[in-house]
Amino acid sequence: MHEFDARTPTTTHEVALDCLRAGVESVRPERVVRDAVALDGDTLTVAETTYDLTEFDRILVVGGGKAGDGVADALEALLGDRIDDGVVVTPEPGDGNRIRRLPGDHPVPSDRGVESTRRLIDLVSDLDERTLVLVAVTGGASAILPAPATGVSLSDLRETTQLLLESGAEIDDLNAVRKHLSTLKGGGIARLAAPATVVGLVLSDVVGNDLGVIASGPTAPDETTFDDALDVLDRFDLDVPRSVRTRLARGSAGEVPETPKPGDSVFDRVTNHVLADAFTALDAARTVARDSGYDPLILSSRVRGEAREAAKTHVAVAEEVRATGNPLEAPAVILSGGECTVTVRGDGQGGPNLEFCLEAAPDLPDGTVLASIDSDGKDGGTDVAGALVDAETVERREANASLARNDALPVLRDADALVETGPTGTNVNDLRVLVVEPAEFC
Repeated sequence: MHEFDARTPTTTHEVALDCLRAGVESVRPERVVRDAVALDGDTLTVAETTYDLTEFDRILVVGGGKAGDGVADALEALLGDRIDDGVVVTPEPGDGNRIRRLPGDHPVPSDRGVESTRRLIDLVSDLDERTLVLVAVTGGASAILPAPATGVSLSDLRETTQLLLESGAEIDDLNAVRKHLSTLKGGGIARLAAPATVVGLVLSDVVGNDLGVIASGPTAPDETTFDDALDVLDRFDLDVPRSVRTRLARGSAGEVPETPKPGDSVFDRVTNHVLADAFTALDAARTVARDSGYDPLILSSRVRGEAREAAKTHVAVAEEVRATGNPLEAPAVILSGGECTVTVRGDGQGGPNLEFCLEAAPDLPDGTVLASIDSDGKDGGTDVAGALVDAETVERREANASLARNDALPVLRDADALVETGPTGTNVNDLRVLVVEPAEFC
């Protein structure tokens, strides 16, 4: 199991951490692929779809993201020398026998990511119908696999990405822009690889599992347009580089081809399979909570919006459990997942999960513990996964002052409330655990 480093002074804290650990372990790519992909002779089964390998002369593995290395490991273990070649781009590439592991960076794209992605593009170009392409589509690939479109430099793409991240834009808006500034996003891999058979192995980090949004949809039709991308820039009043706005305006005017849309022939031989998502992790956490003697409830795997507002809702749920026994009686564990955002106005250190915990902590009822992490092990731009808090962690005045500066990390570190995991090798968004003990327990 992956190491989780956090202070757990009570059994309540331990239960919260156990739930988080189980959730992350359940969506480790090696485990997910092992459970969903099988080989029987010449028949490859992915979920409930079968592929006759005798129909193909070559098998390639490409893709990337935070879980890309683990997907590659699992496929090499399953298929061995049936794999002819491969390129998978990840933040911390390991070693492979048949699949090249190349470096990329997250959340802002890098030069090395561009070079690695160029190798992938070379591999999937000019394929024929007797090629099978297995594509690892995992969270973070939007930044890790950058392929700036003609006329857009990497520095311009980086600046635009940073502005979008700081604006509080949700992932759908962020990706609507990125898909129209890239060669691979928005169905780009499908278009390059056609007429090969393309199989997307998807680990979703997107609320609702929209295939067009996960990793910016490299193997999925794009329902957004150049006009949608321009609308995002206008709604958030972003002063992006001139080359970015020029490309989007040219696309809006019909001077640049749109991304492939639903019904495009490039998708005739493409199938995508969502193998794991936030609910997968929450379901595993629910089992641990029940086995520990708590009544568990999955509140939602689709929580989104400002982290501080979501925190207030979770506090309200804890208060309701203690006051009325609704929606369930204590001892209870309430679980949620999703993707919260932070509108950055200060220059401190933090991320959505840290701000979520810092906002909630001072208002938590006694006997209640709240934990929130990013399942990839890095919350926002920090090197910590998130935090584990209770009513004693921090006073409201200190919390407010830190939140005003978007500086949640230092105060939570001083309170010894951080959860540190290192990179987990997977990503299915944020995971939250709220443990509520009965009043007589406190």
